[in-house]
Amino acid sequence: MKKHLLFLGPPGAGKGTQAALLSAANSYLHLSTGELLRKEIDLDTDLGKQVKDIMNRGELVSDQLVLEIVKKNLDKDNNGWILDGYPRNLSQVNSLNDVLININQPLEIVFYLDIPDEVLIKRLLIRGRKDDNEKTIKTRLKIYKETTEPLIEYYKDLALLENIKADGDLKTISADIKQKMACR
Repeated sequence: MKKHLLFLGPPGAGKGTQAALLSAANSYLHLSTGELLRKEIDLDTDLGKQVKDIMNRGELVSDQLVLEIVKKNLDKDNNGWILDGYPRNLSQVNSLNDVLININQPLEIVFYLDIPDEVLIKRLLIRGRKDDNEKTIKTRLKIYKETTEPLIEYYKDLALLENIKADGDLKTISADIKQKMACR
């Protein structure tokens, strides 16, 4: 079974939920950059204060900062890992690839959670996080389309991409992911 996975998709597509389920079922390390960053905010560290301001504006945290957090966590012993929310742009992809080569843990499958914008906005507003209001959601979607969507083609060209229809119910989406993992 593949053990080095990435969940890609817009904010609110269900990356964290699906990654957590798969992680729990397989004892994989679940690296959610969003959760790692929110933890810094909750701890009210200097970094957390900086991150909070950036996230409240709907902007993305710097590539270097996120890479360091991811790298530190990938260095831990693990049975496999799932990246959730990283990489978000081609520059991050290149940096991540360098790290993965160095630790001899290449990416094996990229799950792209595909969901219509209108479903996404509704889902995020219901979720009700402090940084989830219509203005910041639309800003994040715009940034996602500009910076992260190109990764879909990149990973497709590498034959790593598995498209997941993410506007269905939780069980259907999970079953689709498991089925696609089993076929690889």
